[in-house]
Amino acid sequence: MSKVIHHFITLTPAFHDLDPMNVVWHGNYIRYFELARCALLREIDYDYPQMRDSGYAWPVVDLRVKYIRPLVYGQAVEVHATIVEWENRLKIEYELRDAASGQRLTKGYSIQVAVDMQTQEMLYVCPPVLFQKLGVAS
Repeated sequence: MSKVIHHFITLTPAFHDLDPMNVVWHGNYIRYFELARCALLREIDYDYPQMRDSGYAWPVVDLRVKYIRPLVYGQAVEVHATIVEWENRLKIEYELRDAASGQRLTKGYSIQVAVDMQTQEMLYVCPPVLFQKLGVAS
């Protein structure tokens, strides 16, 4: 796996994303991960509508977040998403970085598995369509 499939988005947390301590509420980081993941998947033309149309659902089965520094209202942040595994599962790593300084604020990952939508069976090897979209050999 030497190919790097990476994308990032820039966002600024809204006031309604804050907790009573005036920092971004911990659950919103997952939403930011999701925004970056969808942008990354759109880049390879395999976002959720294309997944569905190919006959596979890709539920998240594992998710990890490591909070390093707080994200505050109005702070511009880059949310980086990188596909790091794709043979047996789809693993995407995330980093939130301060847009001005590049300082890492949060990191994490999500793991998704392919489920055949007709049989509802989980696949133990990713379907060929994922390899095609990634431009890698299966």
